[in-house]
Amino acid sequence: MEKVTLPFAADMNLHPVVIAFFDEPTNTFSYIVKDPESEACAVVDSVMEIDYASGRTDLSGADKIIEYIRDNGWRLEWIIETHVHADHLSAAPYIQEKLGGKLGIGDQITLVQETFAKVFNEGTDFARDGSQFDRLFADGDTYTIGSMTAFALHTPGHTPACMTHVIGDASFVGDTLFMPDGGTARADFPGGDAKTLYRSIGRVLSLPDDMRLFMCHDYLPNGRPAAWETTVGDERAANIHVREGIGEQEFVSMRQARDATLGMPKLILPSLQVNMRAGHLPPPEDNGQVFLKVPLNTLS
Repeated sequence: MEKVTLPFAADMNLHPVVIAFFDEPTNTFSYIVKDPESEACAVVDSVMEIDYASGRTDLSGADKIIEYIRDNGWRLEWIIETHVHADHLSAAPYIQEKLGGKLGIGDQITLVQETFAKVFNEGTDFARDGSQFDRLFADGDTYTIGSMTAFALHTPGHTPACMTHVIGDASFVGDTLFMPDGGTARADFPGGDAKTLYRSIGRVLSLPDDMRLFMCHDYLPNGRPAAWETTVGDERAANIHVREGIGEQEFVSMRQARDATLGMPKLILPSLQVNMRAGHLPPPEDNGQVFLKVPLNTLS
């Protein structure tokens, strides 16, 4: 896989502090990313759990992140979503209510909102312009966390809105890549595309070889313990789906064949309804109760 030119140069002399939190029920990693020169920090890909059978939500994981930030006297400046997750609900509004900060996601969220507003038959009151978020990032956009400059790198393929966030020598790749023994994200959701995913991975793997990559998920292949950090060099050398020598067509054929065998994530329906709203639940109905929809025979 040839390296390509990116819209920014990574600052490999900047080493943000990264603290990982693992949500075992959804195999999801959330992160606190702290500026080493100040008390400023960001949270990436937070989780609100839901027991789908009972309809009960749980914010205990988000409370651990909030407690960690408060106990250390840090200041939350950003809450980042790498994409609209289909396998867990975001806790972003809850964390924002408790600690402040701005909520950001890729600007192609509007495509995701338009697609799934139709799936869930949302009315005209549901905005499809991304206005539920404080900032929509375009490719190459920057933002600051204390003294650190963070870069947004558009990496679609899993979803249209996927962004990799590059902060010094640390990059948060969302679902685009897994650990080398886990491979890559699926590309068969509405708006996904295996060829686009391959080219997006090429962008990530064009970062310096020593760049730290932080995963959003790990599914513990072969029963090993959970792992969340690797490097560009390790992915290029050993990723089972996109290591050196695997071309685009070979990857696309593999990804399409593999995706055809996969069932839908068990939390895709509640996740999409909540996450396209920036983590907010749908508005209550006339009895004051909040409901999530189950559209029948729609997703396959």
